[in-house]
Amino acid sequence: MSNKKSKTAYLCSGCGDDFPKWSGQCQSCKEWGTLAEFKVSKGKANRSSQPREIKSLSDILKNEPEKRFPSGLAEADRVLGGGLLPGSLILLGGNPGVGKSTLALHICSGSERKVLYVSAEESEEQVALRARRINVKHDKLFLSSENELDGIINHIDRIEPDIVVIDSIQTIMNTGLDSLPGSPSQIRDCGQRLLEISKHKNVTILIVGHVTKEGTIAGPKMLEHMVDTVLYMEGDDRYDHRILRSAKNRFGATHEVGIFQMDEAGLKEVVNPSEMFLAERSINIAGTTIYPSLEGTRPILVEVQALVTNANYGTPQRNVNGFDYKRLGMLIAVLEKRIGLAMGTKDVYVNLVGGLKVDDPAADLSIICSSASSTMDKPIGDNIILCGEVGLAGEIRSINRIEQRLNEAATLGFKKAIIPTSNMNQKIKKIDIEIHSVRSVKEAFQVLF
Repeated sequence: MSNKKSKTAYLCSGCGDDFPKWSGQCQSCKEWGTLAEFKVSKGKANRSSQPREIKSLSDILKNEPEKRFPSGLAEADRVLGGGLLPGSLILLGGNPGVGKSTLALHICSGSERKVLYVSAEESEEQVALRARRINVKHDKLFLSSENELDGIINHIDRIEPDIVVIDSIQTIMNTGLDSLPGSPSQIRDCGQRLLEISKHKNVTILIVGHVTKEGTIAGPKMLEHMVDTVLYMEGDDRYDHRILRSAKNRFGATHEVGIFQMDEAGLKEVVNPSEMFLAERSINIAGTTIYPSLEGTRPILVEVQALVTNANYGTPQRNVNGFDYKRLGMLIAVLEKRIGLAMGTKDVYVNLVGGLKVDDPAADLSIICSSASSTMDKPIGDNIILCGEVGLAGEIRSINRIEQRLNEAATLGFKKAIIPTSNMNQKIKKIDIEIHSVRSVKEAFQVLF
């Protein structure tokens, strides 16, 4: 008799690549201390599968495309690209307690389809208590605390659901692998098996994933490459709103956002987020401006606050919430070099009110004007919006979708807008707002101060 031997390999928890020998640094992603040992048994029985038939593209195009079905949450449908698509694999990540499981239950209830909710982290009774608290419809919802992959597949074959929720992928295990649940090999194998099921059975599968301290989904990066859609649930303990953001979507726009409000009854959709972010805005105070952000295809007005004071220590402080720290340093350098404001001995604090995180360069003009307003102690009018990208020469460059931003500002009662001159070459429909076009930061300061 031949002995069944096991092969030892070393898998990187960062990128998912495996190596025959251990080393301190992964040769693929160059991360340190991420290689862990796992054993792969050579005596495992291979899964036999029938080869799939080949289809002609013309024959496929003759058929009607799969129709999406609503999730019951308009904000979630916006992020997904119009609703849930049969046969799609969706990955949902977020910090602990941000509302991932609550959102999954809302989708189970609102879709009005047969759902299998697999919660290996909680018992069926614990999930039922949360479902009762947020008034989930339970007619077509089936619960299971199974954490073994083959058992979950048996449930799917028996119940034949339209939607399967896996909460979470880090707790699911394949007993054929000699590794613990949550290890990169387990996550990679379980993700691949779930992908096969979603495509073969045309089932929508929503996978909930834990995140690392850096904010990325734990496990091998290839898990995000497997799935069709990657969603992140963002939120701050200081605020009761939650932001659902798409980082990848094969069937819709990326960087789309949906905004919810968290309370005892679960998640509620925020119809007009601009009003929420401007509810407690400061008026006639130096250092505050209004910036029309664009999250995906949705314009959101945000209050930008800046506080500039004399530095009490040797090195001036540069702190920012919701914006790129290095880009703030660039804008401060432009203020000092091109405008002549002495910023080298000043502490600068910038805050985007409401906890919204923005990576849009159109916020440059609003941030640089807020900083100048605080430095000179001159308030900016409360009915003005500012948007434009600032270059190193002090010029103001064009931005995208200016008409959507202006429409949102006019709807909320703003009367004046300062925008780049190059955007005036675009055909902007008549909007009930006074537009000032500027070529440089100096021209913007002449209009404001």
